[in-house]
Amino acid sequence: MEGSASKARTADPPRLVADAMLGSLARWLRLIGYDTLYMRDADNVIAQRCRAEGRILLTRDHQLAERRGLQVILVTPQVLEAQIRQVIRVIGPLDPSVPHRCMTCNVPLQSLSPEAAAPLVPPYVARTQQIFHQCPKCGKITWPGTHWDKIQTRLKEAQDL
Repeated sequence: MEGSASKARTADPPRLVADAMLGSLARWLRLIGYDTLYMRDADNVIAQRCRAEGRILLTRDHQLAERRGLQVILVTPQVLEAQIRQVIRVIGPLDPSVPHRCMTCNVPLQSLSPEAAAPLVPPYVARTQQIFHQCPKCGKITWPGTHWDKIQTRLKEAQDL
């Protein structure tokens, strides 16, 4: 890893914290399954949380990145796709079986049957979709609608940069 972190991977997927400068990156990392907290707190609060939970800090802040005792990825690209690529390159891709996470809550999504989803989604979606997931915390329901191809294309571009 860049900064003060080591590149060794453990059996458990890495847990991350994105600081206030990286909110979009945090949401996209959640989408592909990374446990990513988004914190807009003071630097000392962020650093304390990273140390306490063994999380890797994602930041663009050089001073924060230099704090002792932190595993850090200093995110240097400004373009989102390049940021995603940098993180994946440094910590490695996730196992595809890792559940995606709620882009809002960071909680692993749970599968939802089409029958259970039907009264909770627009009628057209209920008729045309078969795969649903729900956040057990906020209740948000997701499905691979027409936007999913665009998301997949953007993620592939991020990996191919």
